[in-house]
Amino acid sequence: MRTAYPVVFESCKDGYVAYIPDFDCNSEGDTLAEAIEMARDAIGLMGIDNQDDGLPVPDPSNYEKIAAENTGKIVTMVDIDFDEYRKANETKSVRRNVTLPAWLDYEATKAKVNVSAILKDALISTLNLTPKY
Repeated sequence: MRTAYPVVFESCKDGYVAYIPDFDCNSEGDTLAEAIEMARDAIGLMGIDNQDDGLPVPDPSNYEKIAAENTGKIVTMVDIDFDEYRKANETKSVRRNVTLPAWLDYEATKAKVNVSAILKDALISTLNLTPKY
């Protein structure tokens, strides 16, 4: 589900600093466009970290309230889809134990096939997902 968070941008000598009030964190970029992208990345990381830790992902604050508290600064909304962010950025592999009949394991070993790769491809196909290689 896509949502948007207010982010406060402030110009500095090396570019822009971004403050994300709902996650109480900062980011930065050499240009405003880069600072927006880095803010989106920070929101994504903080959000999926909260999910992984069993903590709630904060609801976005009211834009008008944040803008009123930060007059003279750039305040804009930065959108994020946490599920899509996770798919795009979480590429680490996890170990799973799989039970196979001994004869099938023997044949796979003899044929020198990569059982993990076949299982991954089969799961992607079965779940109708787009591969992230």
